[in-house]
Amino acid sequence: MGIFQDRADAGRQLGLRLVYLRGQETVILGVPRGGVPVAFEVAAALDAPLDVIVVRKLGVPSEPELAMGAIGEDGTYALERSVLAATRVKQEELRSVERRERAILEDRVARFRAGRGRIDLKDRIAVVVDDGIATGSTARVACRIARNLGAAKVILAVPVASADVLARLTEPDEVVCLATPPRLTAVGHHYRDFSPTGDDEVASLLAAAAERLENASLRAGDRGLDEEV
Repeated sequence: MGIFQDRADAGRQLGLRLVYLRGQETVILGVPRGGVPVAFEVAAALDAPLDVIVVRKLGVPSEPELAMGAIGEDGTYALERSVLAATRVKQEELRSVERRERAILEDRVARFRAGRGRIDLKDRIAVVVDDGIATGSTARVACRIARNLGAAKVILAVPVASADVLARLTEPDEVVCLATPPRLTAVGHHYRDFSPTGDDEVASLLAAAAERLENASLRAGDRGLDEEV
């Protein structure tokens, strides 16, 4: 039932919907790992810089794919109280999962930002991009981080998300979503190819996006010199 060929295809389609942001002070923020290939295409469509907001899902110990919350790189977190109540996860179990995921998060922050500083979001439009939203935990945390970093406006942009979850989100100023099925069982069902995204691919896409922006800046500088002659 996939409606997107892969994450790159979803990103290109999402970029077309976000073309109204082209030329504005916009930063595209991919949520690793799966959100980065989508965000890469959005950044290309808007000629905008690409960065990451590293967020980790807190999976229920007995059902790791079921999110009971999420944590972000600046200490931001969100908990799914209904999931915690339904699964009866104990406080010590929650803390154990959080400690494990925090270690992974800090390792990925170091890897993805090796040699690069975080792109300044102050007074800019932050577009938070993921490959889809199921429970909304990671989306809420990512939007809060962007807000805390000074973004003037936070836009959440995703190819597919649960309509019910989107209706409950209060963190973003605006939501752009291509498909909103009334009942979303799994984000991957909406992709023909939903192969895992690796850390190396994320790092490569971030480097390629930075190089693309630098080359565009150099070309613009050359044109300026030509006009002065």
